[in-house]
Amino acid sequence: MAKATKKQALGRGLSALLKESPNINAATDKNAEKLVGNIVELELDYIDVNPYQPRTYFDEEALRELASSIKELGVIQPITVRKLDGNKFQLVSGERRFRASKLIGNKTVPAYIRLANDQEMLEMALVENIQRKNLDPIEVALSYQRLIDEIQLTQEELSTRVGKKRSTVTNYLRLLKLDPILQTGMRDGFISMGHGRAMINVENTEDQLAIYEKILREKLSVRQTEDLVKSLKSGTIAKPKKKVVPSFVKNGVKEISEYFGHKVDVSVGNNGKGKISIPFHSEEDFNRIKNLLK
Repeated sequence: MAKATKKQALGRGLSALLKESPNINAATDKNAEKLVGNIVELELDYIDVNPYQPRTYFDEEALRELASSIKELGVIQPITVRKLDGNKFQLVSGERRFRASKLIGNKTVPAYIRLANDQEMLEMALVENIQRKNLDPIEVALSYQRLIDEIQLTQEELSTRVGKKRSTVTNYLRLLKLDPILQTGMRDGFISMGHGRAMINVENTEDQLAIYEKILREKLSVRQTEDLVKSLKSGTIAKPKKKVVPSFVKNGVKEISEYFGHKVDVSVGNNGKGKISIPFHSEEDFNRIKNLLK
């Protein structure tokens, strides 16, 4: 029979414990075993958001749907927090549940308490970010690179932490060598990670862009792209002519991109007419953009 989860009741029990041992910062501290590693009903006012949270955008409509679910069923999966000094805690994971609980006026939320320093917090936030299924390949690669740069991990150690083969980690990191335009195309879903990997060994930026334009223009598969890269050595790929972009487009694209939260694509014909393409990553993202257009 499975061992029952330890749970500490909120109220005078938890308040008294925090008052008696306000500086529980290590597993060896007094009363640490009564708090750390337990699931407690924690007051929302005690909790600060995670400054290392990789996610910066929270869809309001999705939050309201989650809030409605929490109102009916409660918080099914506890959030995770780390203990700070005094009565303060900091989110490690579960910010959507935290925000949704606040949205419906809840005063407490079930929370799993652990100890972690700033470096561990950053690592946990990044690893949790990587485990999300809706990340594009460049977001994953950037998270891997941050773990290497800021946590001082080797690729071997990184592969162990994130539960991926080292070759998989290497393949993601190599995507960061591509021209930024290709990286943006991958983030916006115009090309896949397979397309990106096929172009990694093309060192010349103009050649990369020529292949990229051909992929988009002719809707090439990954296999066709690989064959195209091989043919590059024979000099059979025609380089694209540089297009003159009107100044009003150059000046306006950044502002439009910032408004919609995505890099928009603007194409202009010789007659001065053009079109604006706005990418979206999910149904929630599409609805967000639709509301902005209203």
